[in-house]
Amino acid sequence: MTSTNGTSEKVDVRVYGGPTTVIEYGGLRFVTDPTFDPPGEYPMPLPGDHKLVKTNPSPVTAADLGPVDAVLLSHDTHEDNLDNAGRALLSEVPVVFTTESGAGRLGGTAHGLAFWQTAELKRPDGGTVTLTGLPARHGPEGCEPISGDVIGFMLTSDDLPSVYVSGDNANLEHVKEIAERFAPVDTAILFLGGARMDFAFEGALLTLDSALGAEAARILGARRVVPAHYDSWAHFQEGRSEIEAAFTKAGLTDRLDFAR
Repeated sequence: MTSTNGTSEKVDVRVYGGPTTVIEYGGLRFVTDPTFDPPGEYPMPLPGDHKLVKTNPSPVTAADLGPVDAVLLSHDTHEDNLDNAGRALLSEVPVVFTTESGAGRLGGTAHGLAFWQTAELKRPDGGTVTLTGLPARHGPEGCEPISGDVIGFMLTSDDLPSVYVSGDNANLEHVKEIAERFAPVDTAILFLGGARMDFAFEGALLTLDSALGAEAARILGARRVVPAHYDSWAHFQEGRSEIEAAFTKAGLTDRLDFAR
């Protein structure tokens, strides 16, 4: 969907630490990967004493967000994308879009999407928002048995600019597939941070790093890039300064919007 300069003003996006982002779209409020727990440790279901470590408190509670129309959940299997307080929120939300396997585990209002599958939501003004499930891979090729299934999302509507939510994706080939169908994308919410763990996949990237994020922005033709999921957790290797440096090197600084 092509947009003109300034149309992103129609789409209010706010990042609230980690992957948790609020998107106001077509009169509906979407929340990505809700995480509101205080700093702490979460044991990982892997051999050895491995933990996910949250280092910074969430700046908001679930209650602070007000009514939520839908949750866009990249995956349900890692606490840095869905923690205890985030799980509690799910039962209060009309619909939760996630992976097909995740919907089976979560039950309730969870609705699983396959890659490229769509769902429609009615806007308060009578229009329609189309949500498309998009391919994502949480690590190197073949990682799924360990890292699990993940999914990204695209929001589109006839009179609104498009919004892409990458989820925990480390694969630029998937970004190219998405661009073939949707480029240019108006707003790309990219989960960055260059997540790595020494004990997992020989230290391979689990999410995009800053340089790959800039390349993803170029591939998508994104007018605005909102970085998310690059802070508040110990396994992220790159933060805001690295993101800014990579986008400056790529000549894309004007696309960045940290939406804080």
